[in-house]
Amino acid sequence: METSLLAEADGTRAATLKPIRLVAIDMDGTLLPDFSKVISRRNQKALLEAQQAGITVAIATGRRQAFTAPLLEGVGLRADTPLITSNGAVTRSFSGERIDFQHLNPEIARGLCGVLRGVGMLVFTLDQAAPPDLIVEDMAVARGRLAKWVESNKQAIKAVRPIENALGDDVALIQGMAAGTIREMAEAERLLAECEWAGQFECVRTAYPGNDLSILDLLPKGVSKSSALQRLAARLGIAQEETMAIGDNWNDETMLDWAGTGVLMGNATDELRALAPERGWEIGPTNDRDGVAVMLERAVALAGANSSPVASGRV
Repeated sequence: METSLLAEADGTRAATLKPIRLVAIDMDGTLLPDFSKVISRRNQKALLEAQQAGITVAIATGRRQAFTAPLLEGVGLRADTPLITSNGAVTRSFSGERIDFQHLNPEIARGLCGVLRGVGMLVFTLDQAAPPDLIVEDMAVARGRLAKWVESNKQAIKAVRPIENALGDDVALIQGMAAGTIREMAEAERLLAECEWAGQFECVRTAYPGNDLSILDLLPKGVSKSSALQRLAARLGIAQEETMAIGDNWNDETMLDWAGTGVLMGNATDELRALAPERGWEIGPTNDRDGVAVMLERAVALAGANSSPVASGRV
């Protein structure tokens, strides 16, 4: 059964939604307001009400686990809440239990170091619980928002020159991250597309034009938020049409495409919002207007309106 739930007052267009049993939610620019590390009260309440309604709530972010979980402390989420981190490379429960992971080939990582040297800042994330779990070559290139990121993560960072020396065959790599200005990362994308390793890894872009910042996540072949969401849904026995994904940036694109209901936040770039009609994405309110809460409230109302039972969502 489908029910039309209108939310015109909240800034969304009218939509017909299918019953939702699993929702994947991006963090930055989606669940978090701009310039804040605190989830709004309405969003917090909606997350908990969705779980109480039997909907599995999964966080899907480009952040790594150690940089994600602290932002969720105090919300009251269940210990088995899935956290899809590093753009799909690792999925753990909120309590830290590893559910799914994919590692980046160290040989490919070493090759990409040579390709990207001198273009922005290059970081590699290690799959280990204790710091340092971030490897860089030169922290001096960090500036603007990157400098703030370095300061926030300084206890987790180890500088190694050349960076290849830290990427031996026995190292468990989650992802690489190239970051810099929009122009620098456009050049980095060109270099990556033409290098000998092209086709052997995934390159996922996140862009913040207002801050002249772009990030390229270098991931194992086939890894994305979408692939992680697909595997999680299969593990839970949830059909594609029973899933929802909510995001605001390019690294959410394939996740929005795959989900039964894809929701693009109203604060996404004009370029992304222009894609929404042809891709079948809903456009929700902005992150500063509790867009996640609006969509979850609709999903919870729809779950209550349907007579068919929903799963507990435990992983």
